[in-house]
Amino acid sequence: MNFPQPDVTPLNKPHWDGLKQGRLMFQQCRRCGHAWLPAREACPECLAPEPEWREAAGEGTVVSWVVYHVAYDEAFNGRLPYDVTCVELDEGPRILTNIVDSDAGARLRIGRRVSLCIEHEGDLALARFKLAEPG
Repeated sequence: MNFPQPDVTPLNKPHWDGLKQGRLMFQQCRRCGHAWLPAREACPECLAPEPEWREAAGEGTVVSWVVYHVAYDEAFNGRLPYDVTCVELDEGPRILTNIVDSDAGARLRIGRRVSLCIEHEGDLALARFKLAEPG
């Protein structure tokens, strides 16, 4: 079964290209400094057009998560159960992702530190995260 593919557009292509190069890219407003994901044409804070792309350091904090016990796409049948986690990057944007060593969410806690772990599903590079060592 093929892994579901994103709809890559001219707007979000820098994000997907960055992941292929081992970098997590996000957008930041030139006017107010607000940072966000996913890509959009204008700042969601002040509506200024033409944001710039920045590279994330790859560190963040767990905000929330859910554990799936049902696969809503056949490609995920062999992965059950798995987490979908909201991570807030240190630069401010939030991203929905997976934590690769969460034991299906059992090791997750709000505020737990995580670090970027780019993984490949065929030709697709995905921003996933691993738990940082406590302390």
